[in-house]
Amino acid sequence: MAEDFERNGEPPIDIIQNIPTNFGPFLKWGAVLALIVAIFVISTIGRSIYTDLLWYDALGFKSVYTKILSTKIIMFLVGMVIFAPIVSVSLWFGFKQSKGEVTLPLPPELIVVLNKAVIFGTIGAGAILSIVFGTVFSSRWELFLRFRNATEFSLVEPVYSKSVSFYVFDLPILTFVQGWLLGALIVVLLATVALHFVNYSLRGVSFTLTPMMKLHLSIIGALIMFTLAWGHWLDRWELVLADRGAIFGAMFTDLNARQPALLITTIIATASGILMLVNAYMRSVRVLVGAVALWLVFALLLGAGWPALIQRFSVTPNEFVKEAEYIGRNIEFTRIGFALDRIEEQFYPAETEITADLIRENITTINNIRLWDPRPLADVYRQIQAIRPYYDFIDADMDRYTLGGEYRQVAVSAREIAPEGLSAESQTWVNTKLVYTHGMGIAMSPVTDFTPEGRPTFFAKDIPNDGTIPVGIEDSIGGPDLVVENPRIYYGENTLHHIVANSATEELDYQTSGDDLIRNRYDGTGGVRMSSIFRKLAYTWQIGDFNLLISNQITGDSRLQYRRSIEERIATVAPFLILDADPYIVVENGKLTWIQDAYTATDMFPYSDPSGDIETGTFNYMRNSVKITMDAYNGDLTFYIWDTTDPIIQTYAKIFPDLFTDGSEMPAGLREHVRYPLDFFAVQAEKYIKYHMQDPQNFYNNVDLWETPNEKFGQSDTFQPVRPYYVIMKLPGEEKEEFVLLFPYTPSQRKNLIGWMAARSDGEHYGKLLAFNFPKDLNVDGPEQVEARIDNDQDISAWFTLRCSAGSVCIRGNLLVIPIGNSLLYAEPVYIRAEGVNFPELKRVILSTADKVVMEDSLELALAELTDDRSFVAGSGDSPSSAGPTTTTPAATTPEGSDTIGGQIGTVSDALDSIKLDIETLEEALERLKELTGGQ
Repeated sequence: MAEDFERNGEPPIDIIQNIPTNFGPFLKWGAVLALIVAIFVISTIGRSIYTDLLWYDALGFKSVYTKILSTKIIMFLVGMVIFAPIVSVSLWFGFKQSKGEVTLPLPPELIVVLNKAVIFGTIGAGAILSIVFGTVFSSRWELFLRFRNATEFSLVEPVYSKSVSFYVFDLPILTFVQGWLLGALIVVLLATVALHFVNYSLRGVSFTLTPMMKLHLSIIGALIMFTLAWGHWLDRWELVLADRGAIFGAMFTDLNARQPALLITTIIATASGILMLVNAYMRSVRVLVGAVALWLVFALLLGAGWPALIQRFSVTPNEFVKEAEYIGRNIEFTRIGFALDRIEEQFYPAETEITADLIRENITTINNIRLWDPRPLADVYRQIQAIRPYYDFIDADMDRYTLGGEYRQVAVSAREIAPEGLSAESQTWVNTKLVYTHGMGIAMSPVTDFTPEGRPTFFAKDIPNDGTIPVGIEDSIGGPDLVVENPRIYYGENTLHHIVANSATEELDYQTSGDDLIRNRYDGTGGVRMSSIFRKLAYTWQIGDFNLLISNQITGDSRLQYRRSIEERIATVAPFLILDADPYIVVENGKLTWIQDAYTATDMFPYSDPSGDIETGTFNYMRNSVKITMDAYNGDLTFYIWDTTDPIIQTYAKIFPDLFTDGSEMPAGLREHVRYPLDFFAVQAEKYIKYHMQDPQNFYNNVDLWETPNEKFGQSDTFQPVRPYYVIMKLPGEEKEEFVLLFPYTPSQRKNLIGWMAARSDGEHYGKLLAFNFPKDLNVDGPEQVEARIDNDQDISAWFTLRCSAGSVCIRGNLLVIPIGNSLLYAEPVYIRAEGVNFPELKRVILSTADKVVMEDSLELALAELTDDRSFVAGSGDSPSSAGPTTTTPAATTPEGSDTIGGQIGTVSDALDSIKLDIETLEEALERLKELTGGQ
């Protein structure tokens, strides 16, 4: 120290003597800071509860929120009550045993302060840990409610003879509690050891295991071993959910090696726990280590070694013989889990000939061939129906209506508000929150018809000067089939931000064709009334919008609308439901209503092979149990139970009796538009690829494995998997057409079709699944083969070469395989758009049968060419009694290529294009010849 003083010219610093011993002010300000933090946290939680209570109450679901909230609070308190005594006793005991004489040269005052700091720190750590574990416990409120209100499955799994309900409702809560207890005990052990270490360090004493500490650790260790033993016992039941073998579920090795191994490991873990309790008196480190080592050795040998030996030397050489029984269980339970057992299988002859008479017999199907694919059609809507920059269309949805006396498949899309489309200087708070509040109306067009310019015709379009939206075919007698009297859309898919309706500032209702601004005030019931300064203050804090508090435009009758998107709105009320990705809007009773399909699912269904999608992870049981409607104007939600046979939705109905409504109470106008959901059907169709095989031997050998076919879509030559698609068609054996969801199949490693699956949506047939199997000795072209035939057709290839260049982009639409009678018709639209402009135009229709491919300017011309029957072309002069397509578009009355003047001009144009192509081909041939001859 003296040398340091001489070298630096400064006296040495005594760190210990300079440590402050009066920590009173620090403790006082620390307590004040802790109090401020506590007040802030409690206020934040209270604000969130208050605003959510107002929001749920405005929707009529206050009881749902209070049930969830009260359950969370009770479970939080239960978690704290369980954890707090354990950690408190352990830390108190640890503190007592680790105290002792301080050997460090510290002032007595500092020692007192440090002791108090350790005490307060220990209390604070225990309190924080108790809150954390209470919060974790309350986060699984749903498991607890499902457990208490479980509905029995009428199905028993064969291994333990337990109801499936045990695995779906009971086992998850047991597994969670076991894992929670194990985590709590491990944290208590670590906290106790840490406390001993801190106290020993502050005393200046080396860390040693005293007899009392050994007693302490033995008791905690014993509790941990008992909890592990419980976990091994639960693992026995989870074997029916194993995913280690050729199929999902318990197999030979699981039941003959892992099951007894888990039983033995349970006994060993229990014995180790007892040994640790005995060690509380013996207080030997060797006994502690030996007990843990005993459990580890047996867990490794029995849990991994024994099953591996059984699998390698007993199962693998005779796999099917050993596993046949379990494969059969997997097939049975997977088919039940995904409702594949409801599929009715039929034979379909898949004849190759499409005649004119067959077309006439199925003319409603023909009139509804979907030429407008949703993606390009949505682009067209944005270009010609958005009307104003502050409107947008999210997508185009498939539905059906009876319009003009005909059953028509249509595409429908909502014209929603999109304030982000305003110029930057116009995106003020007043504009985005008070003025531009809602969308206006819909666009609806038949999926088959298009104009000579390649644009859709419309059943509903624009925003008329009176603000109402006529829907259907206008006539001089009855007018449109439907009228949307209130087309305002405050709630939808693009309504992502909060707004204030019915403020002192008038809202922009719509802008007429004469550029007159029609303004209005909201008179609905959607949203929370801002009827007090306290509500304004709470929501200012909740949403983070200070203008809600200070703006004089918000009155007591103003309504704050937030959580306006259909997905967020439903997910907030019913977070336990899985939502279909495609809600759709419906015209009913003069207003607009959204329909959203919702699913119940679980990953705890024994033996059922898991699937994963719909952005939820993995599940092996799924039902479309709920149809949800949302009023586009008021945001009202109605949850209709649609599958009353589902025990999961029955359980939720017990939990929330005020949430659900029986499906029979849905208004008739909405029931006409419910459809079999695409996401659920896609999952079922994917599962059916393998699980249509019900014989274990065939299943094991993949004798009849199918595949999802591929198609060309868009502007590239790459293939993409075919997605299910909606069509209006007459199913074999039925008398009239109906709205059906279809999906074709090809055999594994082959391109020909092997069958197709259909889901029905209309009336009493809703939800019925049909699988049509093709003759095994007949080659039926699949989508890839038809795409290849299209590419190989010289005329079609020449047209693509000529048109899809020099600034134009060709887009190939979905290739639809449409059953017509006992035959198949393939249809593919072709669009053209200019480069850099997202505005596709429908220009060609490709039709194909087993032996012929044609491409024409319209569906009528394509049918005429395909069947060699000119009666399908309007104005052809052939027999008028031959019922051809009854479209109302200009394309149907004056198509290019017909015998009219316009058609003759089109013929000349095509001839000139052909000549131009021939010249280009000749020039290319001359260039190649010149290269071969060395340029001579």
